[in-house]
Amino acid sequence: MAKYIKQEVPDMKKTGEQKVFYRMKVERNIDFQEFIQQVCSHHKGISRGEALRVLVSASETLADLLGEGYSVTLDDWGTFKATIGLEEGKEMDTLDGDETKRNARSLHLNGVKFQADKKLVRNARHRCKLERAGVVRVNRSPYTKEERLQKALDYLEENKVLKVSQYMELTGLAHTTAANELRAFSRDASSGIISVGSRPAVVYVKR
Repeated sequence: MAKYIKQEVPDMKKTGEQKVFYRMKVERNIDFQEFIQQVCSHHKGISRGEALRVLVSASETLADLLGEGYSVTLDDWGTFKATIGLEEGKEMDTLDGDETKRNARSLHLNGVKFQADKKLVRNARHRCKLERAGVVRVNRSPYTKEERLQKALDYLEENKVLKVSQYMELTGLAHTTAANELRAFSRDASSGIISVGSRPAVVYVKR
């Protein structure tokens, strides 16, 4: 039986209102070999070797097509699309920036997005029975928002970039809260911080 967690939402706007959201508790990860075993146990006519060959071939073909710029839709599964981002050490360009500063060698495929097919979601929902697993509360920083911003700026005085994980260590915030706050700082011109790159490899530098 699947379990869900009731999790507190960070009060980013300081309204004093306590909000929550619900998420599935992941018991453990099923790796490739165990997935093959599950496929074979669900479908007795498929051998382990056959399942392995099909899935490996499908994975390689999917990578080829995504690398060539296609999106791929698999019925009952969903749609895969590649994303691109800047190579490490490259600076973000502006819309009207100098074309000589940015070319294909400055960019690389940095991720794959997956949009689940409605039938996959529906089938999983029909097989899912939920029970409550517990409550998770927000990690609260001992510093004010202004003090956290100053800590970020002080860090960037001595380092070129600031990552979310480093901001977590500086402030005591949980990952989601730290990421959201850095993103908000980067959108505020008065903060002195901007973001560089795209998720999941985004970092923060001095404006």
